[in-house]
Amino acid sequence: MRLFLLFSFSALVLHEAYGFTDEPDRKALLDIKSQVSEENQDVLSSWNNSSPLCNWKGVTCGLKHKRVTRLDLGGCQLRGTISPSIGNLSFLISLNLSDNSIGGTIPYEVGNLFRLKYLNMSFNILGGEIPVNLFNCSRLLDLDLWHNHLEGGVPSELESLGKLEILDLSANKLRGKLPASLGNLTSLMRVEFWENNLEGKIPDDLARLTQLVHLELGVNKFSGGFPLFIYNFSSLEYLSMFGNVFSGSLKPDFGNLLPKLRLLYMGTNSFTGPIPTTLSNISNLQEFGIEYNKMIGSIPSSLGKLKNLQRLLLNNNSLGSCSSGDLDFLKALSNCTQLHTLLVNRNRFGGDLPTSITNLSTNLWKLDLGTNFISGTIPYGIGNLVSLQKLVLRENLLTGPLPSSIGKLSRLVFLNLTSNRMSGEIPSSIGNITGLEKLNFLTIVLKEPSSESCSVQKHIIFVGWV
Repeated sequence: MRLFLLFSFSALVLHEAYGFTDEPDRKALLDIKSQVSEENQDVLSSWNNSSPLCNWKGVTCGLKHKRVTRLDLGGCQLRGTISPSIGNLSFLISLNLSDNSIGGTIPYEVGNLFRLKYLNMSFNILGGEIPVNLFNCSRLLDLDLWHNHLEGGVPSELESLGKLEILDLSANKLRGKLPASLGNLTSLMRVEFWENNLEGKIPDDLARLTQLVHLELGVNKFSGGFPLFIYNFSSLEYLSMFGNVFSGSLKPDFGNLLPKLRLLYMGTNSFTGPIPTTLSNISNLQEFGIEYNKMIGSIPSSLGKLKNLQRLLLNNNSLGSCSSGDLDFLKALSNCTQLHTLLVNRNRFGGDLPTSITNLSTNLWKLDLGTNFISGTIPYGIGNLVSLQKLVLRENLLTGPLPSSIGKLSRLVFLNLTSNRMSGEIPSSIGNITGLEKLNFLTIVLKEPSSESCSVQKHIIFVGWV
């Protein structure tokens, strides 16, 4: 009997000594529950001493030691703060608190979770600075703090996370420059800094991130030319530089250097020069935006080779020459059968509106050629674009009547033809467009472009239609 008791006691000591008791985890989770607002605690009603720990909502235990290895409370609409006791879940591998309304700060004690590989606290209202102690979690593969109120700079101590593959700090209030030490995270495949107050040039040290597939720098205050080292990221599939202060021109062999891009966003910067014709070599390109820049020259007809192209945003630039031939690219784009958005408004395109516009993708739902110097008439075949929801041809030099085929655009919601030279009667077929919400063709304006500057003189001819 004594031997049995001694064996049982020894087993119990070993059990606790090697972490085979769930008491620390139970206490830590109950402390976490205590920091959840009372009106939300019913979500964690299973967290009580009368039910097995491993059956608690969002809790996953290890098969051997029955300690908590995963805590998933994403989307539970929790309010409150994070208890420092979370740092006592010493066997935790994955922590997901995303899509809640958790406030306060990230507890310093999270840095005690040395086994942690996945940390997701995105879409909360966490504030303060990113705690430096967090970077003690050297096994982290995925760090997602997207959409919070985090302040301060991007900590240089991030370099301690040598195994990190995904880093998302988007939609916070981070400021300052990117630390050069980020270049030491050579395992990174996805990096997102979208919508912060970060500034300055992108450090050349990031050239070592050759595994990158996804790079999001949009909506910050980054400046300088297009970072030359990015041209070496041949595996890159997603690149966003939208909404910064980048300048300079793009390499002519852009498309040869970044052949795997699927999504490319460069709008709202100060890029200059022509659109590289080699973009056509990016065979999987689905979306390309370089709107609100200072691009010049023509739109390469070679873009018609992009069979997967869905969105093409080239508006608000200085493309075109106010002359015939400017719209030749429309014929080439008829090969892009998946195209659903085409914006080339506010440029310098001239010449007659070609009939090839009627051969664009039947999936096209948004087409804007407004504020250019386009002449001629609207082709009757415009009715072929049966998916159109928004059609804008405003502020051009169009003449003639609105074709009756406009009535075939049954999905049209927005139609704007203002400031042209058009005349004639409103076709009765327009009554077939029962979902039309905004119809604007009242102020008809004459514009005469000068031969060199494309400046215009405007003369009101009449208001309305005759």
